[in-house]
Amino acid sequence: MAGQEKLRNYLAIYEHTANNWAAFSPDVPGCVATGDTRQEAEKAFSEALAFHLEGLAEEGLPIPEPRSEAGMVAVSVPE
Repeated sequence: MAGQEKLRNYLAIYEHTANNWAAFSPDVPGCVATGDTRQEAEKAFSEALAFHLEGLAEEGLPIPEPRSEAGMVAVSVPE
């Protein structure tokens, strides 16, 4: 059924660097975006991810399934 779409939620990782914010998803290698703020990076990554997945579909390549999860780990660190 060509033309059908379904909503998928991909884990997005946001990294603050010395100069800007970067965003990527471990489930979609090669798709990254940056922005001066986290909000800009979020918007840019959402657009980049949609474009990337559309390109895969147009080429007849498989769309990666979202598989990654995130969590926090608490550890003691030396002061």
